[in-house]
Amino acid sequence: MSTRRPNVLFVITDQHRADHVGFMGNQVVKTPNLDAIAARGTVFENAWVSNPVCMPNRCTIMTGRMPSGHGVIFNDRSLEWNANTHVRQFRAAGYRTALIGKSHLQHGMSSESVLQIVDSPAVADPYPPGWNHLEHPQFYTDRIPDWPDDFYGFDTVELSINHGASVAGHHYHWAIERGARHEDLAVTRQSPDNPRRRGGDVWWQVYEPPYDEEFHSSSFVAERTISFIEAAAAEGSPWLAWASFPDPHHPFTPPGRWFDRHRPEDMELPATFDDPLEGAPGFLRRFQQSTVHEQAVYVSHTGATSPEVTRAAMAANYGTIEMIDDRVGQILATIDRLGVSDDTIVVFTSDHGDMMGDHGLLLKGTMHYRGVLQVPLVIVDPRRSGARTDSLASSIDLGPTLLDLCGLEQYHGIKGVSQAPVLDGPSTSVRDCVLVEDDIDLRHIDWFPTTIRTLVTPTHRYSRYSTGEDQLCELWTDDDERTNLSSSHPELRAQMIEQLADAMMAHSDKARGAPVAGG
Repeated sequence: MSTRRPNVLFVITDQHRADHVGFMGNQVVKTPNLDAIAARGTVFENAWVSNPVCMPNRCTIMTGRMPSGHGVIFNDRSLEWNANTHVRQFRAAGYRTALIGKSHLQHGMSSESVLQIVDSPAVADPYPPGWNHLEHPQFYTDRIPDWPDDFYGFDTVELSINHGASVAGHHYHWAIERGARHEDLAVTRQSPDNPRRRGGDVWWQVYEPPYDEEFHSSSFVAERTISFIEAAAAEGSPWLAWASFPDPHHPFTPPGRWFDRHRPEDMELPATFDDPLEGAPGFLRRFQQSTVHEQAVYVSHTGATSPEVTRAAMAANYGTIEMIDDRVGQILATIDRLGVSDDTIVVFTSDHGDMMGDHGLLLKGTMHYRGVLQVPLVIVDPRRSGARTDSLASSIDLGPTLLDLCGLEQYHGIKGVSQAPVLDGPSTSVRDCVLVEDDIDLRHIDWFPTTIRTLVTPTHRYSRYSTGEDQLCELWTDDDERTNLSSSHPELRAQMIEQLADAMMAHSDKARGAPVAGG
């Protein structure tokens, strides 16, 4: 690697399980390009999220602070306009910075799928009107709206808004310019009536979209990321590019040939598919007993319903992952062609996982099992040798790690820690636990946990719910998390509660509104 400042390619997928890539042992899904990244970098086999929901964890990755610190505790509010981010540090250091694809730092695409708060606000909004409307899909129908020159540190932003076959944002205009039909793209709500080419018989959220793969979000993210990298390289500027793929988040809608990559009947059901959830919190059993045909909105918690539904979801999920892998390969080929591979740090991860039939459950959020909480994570630094590590890592660590690797200063309030020492020595560990937060401002449902706190240690997971229930599982010896040890191991439970309390205090945010030099 040369002495110039390293570039950063940050590849992030959405709702992607840790075990749904080849380099984490999956023998069915084919991810040769992601596996090639893993072969060059450090694979974190024990990486966990700070929150199992899209917006909170994405904002944590951006800020290096827990959701309770930066304020985005659920998919129903926007990251404060003036929040500091690791991207702002890169831009201040002279980097070109781009966000291509899914952002979800602002409450826009999720506005149709969460309950609105009707009370007067707890705090008055101090920002100019419209600051938090930049990700509202309806504003892109006729034209691309005016954009600020700084979006949380990004100087270039091109959004792909929504999931499944629904296309909005810059992605919509990009597809129309290339010959796509408006009536195939502009699906404003996710519903069983969405247009499709085929599929949807077992579950409406598994189908082939009505347009070709050339118009799909993964194609958009790859092409526009490549364009940005080429432009930055031509300028001679160091760059940081977030290639943010909206898939494999449900609805599971791989286009064209990717829809046929896997047959549902060939999918092997998870070992815990028939788990009766004895000893698990009661609300999880209620989720398990619901069906995909009863969902109030497309993101609602649901049981896996049937083997047919689960196999169909798995097959389509694998197809979308393989298309992402193909497009990641296109980006990597561009970096090679430009001759900057030895000057480019590469990160691959996801914002959270998916139950995908584990314990008879589907989708994400509130269900604090490994399938949702653990994510794939690889960090490639060409100055360091590749390796695998079982040291704990958290999504809150990604910003501090990149700042460290690129020699940039941190800012006040960061709670993540740099994983650079682990890149130097994979047997090293920089943390003894990972804290996971999960909150939702939902009232009048006494059986639903509105607050969850989970502690992951090298050996155990302990989850405590606002319903008064808890779970204590021994990891690795009970990888399936079938046995709740809370009642049978009171001393261990007490130790985990004490460690959880310590972790919550250690992550307590003291930075908002703090006096700063010159302020």
